Amino acid sequence: MSRKLTVGITQGDSNGIGYEVIIKAFSDERMLDLCTPVIYGSSKIFGFYKKQLHNIGQINTNVISNAREAHPKRVNILNCVPENTVVEPGLSTPDAARAAIASLEKGVSDLKDGNIDVLVTAPINKRAMDNEGFGFTGHTEYLKKAFEVNDVTMIMVSDRLKVGIVTSHIPLKDVPGALTTDRILNKIRALKSSMERDFGIHRPKIAVLGLNPHCGDGGLLGDEEQSVILPAINAANEEGILAFGPYSADGFFGLGNYSKFDAILAMYHDQGLAPFKALAFEYGVNYTAGLPMVRTSPDHGTAYEKAGKDQADPRSMISAIHAAVDIFNNREAFDELQANRMQVNMPDNTIKPKGGKIIE
Repeated sequence: MSRKLTVGITQGDSNGIGYEVIIKAFSDERMLDLCTPVIYGSSKIFGFYKKQLHNIGQINTNVISNAREAHPKRVNILNCVPENTVVEPGLSTPDAARAAIASLEKGVSDLKDGNIDVLVTAPINKRAMDNEGFGFTGHTEYLKKAFEVNDVTMIMVSDRLKVGIVTSHIPLKDVPGALTTDRILNKIRALKSSMERDFGIHRPKIAVLGLNPHCGDGGLLGDEEQSVILPAINAANEEGILAFGPYSADGFFGLGNYSKFDAILAMYHDQGLAPFKALAFEYGVNYTAGLPMVRTSPDHGTAYEKAGKDQADPRSMISAIHAAVDIFNNREAFDELQANRMQVNMPDNTIKPKGGKIIE
C-alpha cells in the first residue's frame, strides 16, 4: 500500500482565489486521508479568506515553522510570506506579487530538500511578479531553472484529455521560428515517457497537431507541416513511438478524434489550452513533465473578479492535488517495475508504426 504523501501547496497570488480554493478543497475531511498538506503562505491570510466563505465547517489548522513538523490530520500552514503583506482581494499589487514569490521559493526549496513529496502551485499573476523582479514567464520556466533540467513539457491533464505543448509561454509571432524537427521530436519523446512513467499508459498513442489552418492546405497556407512536423513524426516512428499526424486542430477536436489517443501534442499554447479548457476546465490540471520531482497546479488563473466573493470553484485544485499524488505513486511503481525488468533482463518487444501523414 502506498504511503501517505506530504503535499506542499504554494499560496499563489494572495489577492486571487488561491486561498479560497485551497480552503474549500480541505473543507472535505477526506482530503486529509489522501495526503498531509503543507500550505506555504500566511496563517493570517488563510484566516482572512476563511471568514469570507460560507458553509465551511471547522478546519483544523496547524502553524509550523518546518515542513517536517506537519501534522498528518491537520491543514498545516508554514508562514513564509512577509508579515506585513496587505490583502486586497481582486487587485494586482506588489505585496501580493512578493508574497507569491516568497511562497514559491520556499515551497520549491523544501521540495528539493525532500521535506515534502510533491508540490501543487496556486495561480500567480505573471506580470505583477515580473515587476517585482521574478525574472520568469511562469511556474514552468522557474521550475526548469530551479531543478537545472534541459527541458520540461507543459501537459494539461484530465480524465478525458492529456495535451502537451511544444512552445508554451512565448508570443504567437515567435512560434513558427521556434518550431524545429528536433524540438518537436524531443517533445514527442517527452510526452511518450511521461505517459508511461507518470500515468501508467503502456505504449501510448500520441496525436501531433499541425501549425497552420488545414495543416497548410498542401503548402498554400504554410509548409511547416511538410518541412518540420512530419519529419519529426516519422523520426519518432522509427524509434518505435506511436506518433500520428499531423492533424488539423479544428477538425481534430471538433469531430472528437482526441478520444482515440492517449495524448496530444499541440504546437503552441492556445492551440492546446483553448480546446482543453473548453472540454475539461472544471477538473483540469497543469502538470510539468520532465522534472525530477512532481509539480501540478489548477488550470485556471488568479480570477481576481471572483476573489473574496465565495465564488471560486475548488474542483481544479482538488484534481491537482489528486493528480500530484497519483503521479508520484505511478512513478514509484514504474521505476520498481523497470528495476525488476533489468534484473531478469526482460526484452522490449517494440513494434514500429508506419510513417505519419498530414490529415486535414
